[in-house]
Amino acid sequence: MIVNRTLSNGIRMVMEKLPAVQSVSIGIWVKAGSVDEEPVNSGISHLIEHMMFKGTEKRSAKKIAEDVDLIGGHMNAFTGKEATCYYIKTLHNNIDKACDIIIDMFLNSQFDPGELAKEKDVIYEEIKMIEDNPEDHANELLLEMVFHGTSLERPIIGTRESLEGISRDMILDYIAREYTTDSIVISVAGNFDEDHVYHLFDSMLPHEKTSKAKKTRQMTSYFPSYQVRVKDVEQSHICMGVKGVPHEDKLYYPMVLLNSIVGGSMSSRLFQKIREQKGLAYSVYSGCSSYVTDGIYSIYAGVGHSKVEEAIEAIAEEMRLIKVEGISEDELAIAKEQMKSSYVFSQENVNNRMYVNGKHTLLLSRLLTTQEILDRIDGVDMDALNEAASIIADMDRYSVVLISNRDYDIQSQFDDLKG
Repeated sequence: MIVNRTLSNGIRMVMEKLPAVQSVSIGIWVKAGSVDEEPVNSGISHLIEHMMFKGTEKRSAKKIAEDVDLIGGHMNAFTGKEATCYYIKTLHNNIDKACDIIIDMFLNSQFDPGELAKEKDVIYEEIKMIEDNPEDHANELLLEMVFHGTSLERPIIGTRESLEGISRDMILDYIAREYTTDSIVISVAGNFDEDHVYHLFDSMLPHEKTSKAKKTRQMTSYFPSYQVRVKDVEQSHICMGVKGVPHEDKLYYPMVLLNSIVGGSMSSRLFQKIREQKGLAYSVYSGCSSYVTDGIYSIYAGVGHSKVEEAIEAIAEEMRLIKVEGISEDELAIAKEQMKSSYVFSQENVNNRMYVNGKHTLLLSRLLTTQEILDRIDGVDMDALNEAASIIADMDRYSVVLISNRDYDIQSQFDDLKG
């Protein structure tokens, strides 16, 4: 059973007790991500996430790690485009110590200038790692193209230039502005006593209520664009995408099911055509990501340099079939079973329960139960699926990134496909 409560400072808590398990996962969610940044401080949300582990008034970075190990715990954090999450998982009998560690980090991190300089160097290496991975780099470039002109275009990690200009004072100002009590959700899932954990957080967190200034996300018209990066790579990386749907759009579940049919599994159309039938790629898949105000649908394939045109034509052929013939009822039925199974399996993990409950409480209008989600999946009909298909089936809507060892006139090929 999920219990929602509000602390005296206005922070929301979502708690799900699972008596059959022996562990507990605690997450502090903040509605602050790359969409809340400006070009001058791009990457600051991710930088703050890193710096939260670098020492507090009473714990050094090493002491934080040692204290987590002492309770047999696992602690980490991640930054997204719309939120940042700090979490710790431990055995249920160590929950008091786990809460003390994560709250200490969250409230009392020092952001030492020397540690800040070192952590920037760490992130510079992280940027290089992404750029050295053509698949990751292509997907990142595609996001910038599809969401061009909006806050979603900015990379979560930032750029070397923007990070160099971020000071300790800028970090403290950003935290004061974005880490407000009305922008924080605490999510707890596992074996624990709800009243005890509620009072633990209520006593350890400041009681002052703070509010974030209202923002309006900039929306711009989407126009397809094309980009080729010539690099010393062993295969060519094709990444193409089109605007998708926001998370609470009526076509969200149809789009997720369609993704499974087109390129989300080994039985999907693209996997069978590109890999199994034509032998063009080892890795080929599609994906859809949804945010509060927008979304993206993308397709990726890694192919031999001489097979780029053939691979694009094969993808276009499958899109034409979807446009002309649509999706079959059998395909929809299979996708529904895959999606329901995947979701139920994921909910057997306390970290995933914490994740879903926290993210949905923070970003969406309300938290859906597992049964409500399964019912929404089952409720998708052929009309809704074909409406979603109309979004992805037109090749003239796609933006394309190609990373290869040679130059290609990708735009001309796509212009020919439109004809």
